[in-house]
Order: sequence, then structure tokens, then C-alpha cells
Amino acid sequence: MRRKDREMSEEFALGIIDKSRYGIVSMIDGDNMPYGLPLSIVRDDKNLYFHSAMDGRKVHALAQNQKVSIAFVGEVNVPDNYTKAQLDEMAIDESKAITFISSVFTTEFESAIASGTVEKIENEAEKIHAMKLICQKYTPDKMAYFDIAIKAGLGRTNVYKITIESITGKRKKYDSKGIEMKFGRME
Repeated sequence: MRRKDREMSEEFALGIIDKSRYGIVSMIDGDNMPYGLPLSIVRDDKNLYFHSAMDGRKVHALAQNQKVSIAFVGEVNVPDNYTKAQLDEMAIDESKAITFISSVFTTEFESAIASGTVEKIENEAEKIHAMKLICQKYTPDKMAYFDIAIKAGLGRTNVYKITIESITGKRKKYDSKGIEMKFGRME
């Protein structure tokens, strides 16, 4: 990671995965072309699970090359660290241009990038476990109907597991005084 001052802990990165609505999975397809797509992903310890149709570009790509990278984005915010009067004052002093670039025209963010090896799950019990985790994350108020849905859909669904081999977390965030919180500082 180039910006070590923004690197966060593994626990932080895992938390980003848990709260993210989706992850962008990047892979190489059968034509040796990059292919990335957003997927509904759930984490169980150091494993990530997602489901798909039984056929398609993703299915073929994952059958040929099991190495993937997954990007997750947590909170994103454009900070408002200065009043209009402060901004007007900075605007007339060219020596403060770097302040505009680094703390005015910027975005606070948190992200995690994981990489690993994907495998199609064949074991029915593990497939059901993974699908239950996915449903608990994305449709928790519909869990009373899970058994009916899994009975009808499991045979028509691929379930994949990515074993996380590496993970990094990164964050740019300002504290209440407008100072960037570097090196994992938490307010």
C-alpha cells in the first residue's frame, strides 16, 4: 500500500466487508480479459460467499481461473472542514493551494481489498449454510420463508466460496477539528 499512513487494521477491513452492501469481484475471463462485477457477498470468518446462476461469463471465468480480487467500499463523505469565510481567505493566498487539494477538494472514504481463491461449493450443507448467511444479511425480515426458498432454488444456484488469502483496509477521515486521522487513529 502506497499510503501507509491511511492503512487500517485487518479487523477494520473485515468490518468494511460486513457492512458493505456489495463487493466488486475482479477476475480474468476466458478471453484473458479483465472482468469485474458487483456481487452480494457475505463473510464467515476468513471466507466470503456469493451465489450466481448456473451459467454465464462469471461462471466460465471462475472455472478457468480461481484467483480473484474483491473491493469493498464503506462510508464515503465529502468533508466540510471550513467555513465560507475560511475558504475565501485561503482562496486569496496561493500558498494555501495545497490545503484546497488535500482537505477541501477531497473525499473521506473507507475501503477493503481482499484477494483469494474461489471454489464452487458442491457440499449441500455448506451451500445451504452460505445461502442462509447471504439471506440473513440481505433479507433478514424474510427468514421465515428461507426453507421454502432454499428447497425451490438450491438446485438452480451456484454457490461460491472465496478463501481470503490477503486483505488490506484503508481510510481517509477527518476528526471533529478537521485534522486527518492517520495511522489508524480513531478520533
